[in-house]
Amino acid sequence: MPILRSSAIHRAEYNAGSRTLSIWFVESGGPYDYYGVPDAVYNGLINARSVGTYFNDNIRDRYRSNR
Repeated sequence: MPILRSSAIHRAEYNAGSRTLSIWFVESGGPYDYYGVPDAVYNGLINARSVGTYFNDNIRDRYRSNR
């Protein structure tokens, strides 16, 4: 479970078996769960230069989610 260097996202966890990405936001907490997320998208998030921008461009509003 990496702690991310981001002003928007505190940490993220990924369950490869269920393809569920759980994200904790700095402001609103979490976890927020995103379903059906491929491994490559999770790896992109944790390796992104800007985690918040990557989240907005590649995850937000693209996967079913709930809190």
